[in-house]
Amino acid sequence: MKAARSSVVSKKGTPWGTIIAVVAIVVLAASVVTYYMVASAPKRDQKTREEAAAAFAPSQQDPDPSKRIPGVTTATYEGSVHVSAAERVAYDKTPPFGGPHDQAWAACNGVVYEKAVRNENMVHGLEHGAVWIAYNPQQITGEALDLLKVRVEGKPYMVMSPYPNLDKPISVQSWGHQLKLDSASDERIDQFVAALRTNPFGAYPERDATCDAQIEPGDFDPTPPGPDAKPMDYKGTAGTEQDQPGTGQSGVPSAPATQPSAPASK
Repeated sequence: MKAARSSVVSKKGTPWGTIIAVVAIVVLAASVVTYYMVASAPKRDQKTREEAAAAFAPSQQDPDPSKRIPGVTTATYEGSVHVSAAERVAYDKTPPFGGPHDQAWAACNGVVYEKAVRNENMVHGLEHGAVWIAYNPQQITGEALDLLKVRVEGKPYMVMSPYPNLDKPISVQSWGHQLKLDSASDERIDQFVAALRTNPFGAYPERDATCDAQIEPGDFDPTPPGPDAKPMDYKGTAGTEQDQPGTGQSGVPSAPATQPSAPASK
């Protein structure tokens, strides 16, 4: 009997199939967790940056916290001055952050444009309370570009685009405000956004205006504006739709939306 039992035990062997299955499940679970941690790291890091910049949120006591951010340039511009899609404006700043602009705006609902966009369309988005991150595509690539994108994608009243021949690697704009920087990791980017995106204390002309666009914006024109470009003190082109007082909305005729409400890359 003892010999029989010993023979049966010796024939059972090691359950390799079960062991392999368990190991495979453990490896798969570890891979999923690792992938999640790696994929979510940029968003988690961005949340930390935004929490740190929350001290720059505007209030009645501190209506324009951007005044506390070193390097911010400001200017005063009249809002609601429109030009047609065929006209250009001789802007006084590069990139522009105020002044006459196209009657239609580029989508600024978390869109990352892959190509440079017409200035006149982008400025109108700033009038609606958006923040525009522009970058020099020859200087900002790879991880630095991803670091800028995570600040924009999925964020209302944010827009980003390349800006050829920009004099600094990065330039951040809101209506009447601009900040130029050398590094995508600069904490002042997040401070600027916290201070000025849809700032309700008079930092931009059109309260409650949408960032969903009604048209596809024009392409960026790298050539200098010609003699027929509209000056900064221009009063508006006859026949263009002007903004409707008190509504925060442009009077652009209704048209099928070419931009979705959900943020998207272009």
